[in-house]
Amino acid sequence: MASEKKRKSTVAVVIGSDSDLAVMQACIDTLEDFGIKPVVRIISAHRTPKVAAEFAQKAAGAGFKVIIAAAGMAAHLAGAIAGWTTLPVIGVPLAAKDGPAGLDALLSTVQMPSGVPVATVAIGKAGAKNAAILAVQILALSDKKLADKLARLKAAQAKEVARKDSTVV
Repeated sequence: MASEKKRKSTVAVVIGSDSDLAVMQACIDTLEDFGIKPVVRIISAHRTPKVAAEFAQKAAGAGFKVIIAAAGMAAHLAGAIAGWTTLPVIGVPLAAKDGPAGLDALLSTVQMPSGVPVATVAIGKAGAKNAAILAVQILALSDKKLADKLARLKAAQAKEVARKDSTVV
């Protein structure tokens, strides 16, 4: 029970705006499917830079093992957080209503300077879900229960592809 309680606070999902929550719900739901209740925060790299820095600096001490950061447009949130922590940071680029369908956010997230890595996933909802799975893969390195759940997910995905393959004429 104690390890379950600890696991619930190991992932932080940080979004730059409340408008990002609709897309990032796929991330939150996927984490919860694995028994991880993430802490979700709205922190802007541009509007609340001190809060972003403080959060990142204190994240490891607060028990987090992985930070998932999602933002659109200039998308500096993941990089700003990565600059202040040694924890793994996963960036989810998001498409803005007005803009090049998230390509700007993708480039801002993936093009980090040497020494400040941000693992970057796909744009939008697929990326949100993949960020959660990547976080689980990182945590599963030292958590057998998570590793077993992850193996079951991969097996179920393979079974579903095989089922679909068998229906093709």
